[in-house]
Amino acid sequence: MIRQKLSAWFALSRPPFHSVGVLPFILGGVLAWRQGGVFRWDICIWGVVGVVLVMLATYYAGEYWDEAEDSAGHAMSVSGRLSASRFAGGSRVLQRGLLPRRAALWASLASLLLATGVGLVLQLGYRTGPWTIPMGVVGMLGGFFYSTRPVRWVRTGFGELWIAFCYGWLPVAVGYYLQVGRVAPLVHWLSVPVGLTIFNVILLNEFPDYPADSATGKTNLTVRLGRERASGLYALASLGSGVAMALSLRYGVPTRALYFYLPVLLLSLALVVLVLRGRWRDRTTLEKLCAANLLVNLGTTAVYILAFVT
Repeated sequence: MIRQKLSAWFALSRPPFHSVGVLPFILGGVLAWRQGGVFRWDICIWGVVGVVLVMLATYYAGEYWDEAEDSAGHAMSVSGRLSASRFAGGSRVLQRGLLPRRAALWASLASLLLATGVGLVLQLGYRTGPWTIPMGVVGMLGGFFYSTRPVRWVRTGFGELWIAFCYGWLPVAVGYYLQVGRVAPLVHWLSVPVGLTIFNVILLNEFPDYPADSATGKTNLTVRLGRERASGLYALASLGSGVAMALSLRYGVPTRALYFYLPVLLLSLALVVLVLRGRWRDRTTLEKLCAANLLVNLGTTAVYILAFVT
């Protein structure tokens, strides 16, 4: 029984997806080390804990407030009308009755409280600077209210942009700021490709749940545009990411980043071709596209880290 509960909490917490927030934060710390000659492991560890707590609050809140959409998708998968996806529709823990729905809400609020505590430790204990708490609050507002009513960014058509900001510029900037006490101009250039690729992760991850989201009135960007036009937006964001990566080389990124970036670029271009050709219509192929799309995001961040540490 205890093992089953722990397994349910593990699934609800979605630890594999923490990498999309932790890796950009580490990039910010690496940049602080290379540019400012400053890096404290204790501050970095506290920062990673804070980032993970904010993501937990986001994921738990999403499980609670997206219950109707996730239940509709679960029902469709049970009936055989849709196959379940690892990248959409939540963890299905609540839908299978493994944990009570209220547990997700209380866990989300507890994570926010703990994240606030981490912010206070950093700002008051380590004196990381006056913007420590405000930057953390921005991350909480963007993440927690992505699904939480009455704000519910996901239904506004701007939720995906919030995610691009909160998983793009914000963690890179915070990772740098906590070490140095300011934000370097190069942070802005690094964050654009990272933000655009995580935007595409969210956008493509909405494709599997399109029928359930449409049926329940979850007006995210893919539902508003339709999957055909959303495919075009995906291609534009991919192009923008590649262009931004190239431009970042002019503002301080080592040119060796190009060698690391080549496989990521080739994968990104292949995904654009497949998405524009409508290969997402096949559920099995779509699952693979979502997985590869996540690799593009993580790979883009990893390219910058490797470029600065090698």
